[in-house]
Amino acid sequence: MRFVGLDVHKQMVEAVILDATGGVLARAQVAATRAALERFAEDHLGADCTVALEATTNTWAVERVLAPWVHAVVVSNPLKTRAIAEAKVKTDRVDALVLAQLLRTEYLPRVWTPDAATQRLRELTSRRASLVAQCTRGKNRLHAVLHQRLIALPAGVRLFTPRGRQWLTTELALDPDGRAAVASELRLLDAAEQELALLTRTLAETGRPDPRLALLLTLPGVQLAVAQTLLATLGDTHRFRSGDHAASYLGLVPSTRQSAAHCYHGPITKQGNGHARWMLVQAAQHLATHPGPLGVFFRRVARRKNRNVAVVATARKLVVIAWHLLEHQEPYRYAVPRTTASKLAQVRVLATGQRRRGGVAMGTRRPASYGNGHGTRTLPALDAVYSAEGLPARPPRAHGETRMLHAAGLTTFVASLDTEHTVPRSHSTPPTPEGT
Repeated sequence: MRFVGLDVHKQMVEAVILDATGGVLARAQVAATRAALERFAEDHLGADCTVALEATTNTWAVERVLAPWVHAVVVSNPLKTRAIAEAKVKTDRVDALVLAQLLRTEYLPRVWTPDAATQRLRELTSRRASLVAQCTRGKNRLHAVLHQRLIALPAGVRLFTPRGRQWLTTELALDPDGRAAVASELRLLDAAEQELALLTRTLAETGRPDPRLALLLTLPGVQLAVAQTLLATLGDTHRFRSGDHAASYLGLVPSTRQSAAHCYHGPITKQGNGHARWMLVQAAQHLATHPGPLGVFFRRVARRKNRNVAVVATARKLVVIAWHLLEHQEPYRYAVPRTTASKLAQVRVLATGQRRRGGVAMGTRRPASYGNGHGTRTLPALDAVYSAEGLPARPPRAHGETRMLHAAGLTTFVASLDTEHTVPRSHSTPPTPEGT
């Protein structure tokens, strides 16, 4: 076997080829283009070669070009390649040589190679994160225009609602430079929001055929963007031994420092994908008032510690539950039916444009409240929501799980999930007298 180390940059790749004893067979500098890499592979590589390179911006593009020419391509974790990170003499030639030597001696820390679908999903979710950041920066700049002129928002007006936009564009008196800045920022913001809406539709169309997306959407607090980001980051969940392993991969477990009889548990490690971790933390923020087990867990930790600790602990629990849902191919057992149905329907409409017809089915008697001006709405049971969306049925609860629900005071909530409810519509209005 021959062992090839590649130090990959945006415009150039430094390569070194070693034999089985560690002797240098060849060195080369290759342009970081498809044509140049293919010529290098044709001239120097073969089925007896194993290639090593570090994870960077264009790593997976290089991997796709070289994979057909060699025995294997190994991508290493740069955070764990300490022999390179802590080297006294650090050049491209030295980095490539160290990668090849670590590969030859089987000391190279490897990362999982995602398939084509996961790579595409990672690119889409990364682009969405960039667009969201762009929108946030634009909104902050608009606020700055007002702050620089000591202008406060009117009471009850939020700047980025239709009413706020109307106030900003037509009612607010500004100097010419301020008006030009506001108009410019609004144009940029509108363009970014348009691109964000198109990308969100693409994510829905991409995820709709994947049954894993619907399973994750049953988790409280998890919307389309969070679910797709989690799928892109985790990829094949079979590579994780447990839900705790998946949480550790995302850096949501406490750091530990232990020596002899002393052991210290500190803040979370923050390893892995920072954007996915941030998205999960934002999802956990919404669970403070959730009526189910996750809400009970959040409030219990918040009472014992504080809200920030509760948010991070709940984000970790979301990852653990998500791993179990994906591994066992079953939906979350304690989702609120109305919210869950709304999330699943939103993805369906975004992906297909198909809305389901509501109202009373043909051949069914009208309810007694028909025509009295007080509209009602039927909220289906959770199993009915899952059945309508093609999700698996919830498995029966174990005895220990039932005991835990009783101890947490959730018996009434769990019973409500199995029952259909009729509630008044919030937009219903009292009847208008005839002729007025």
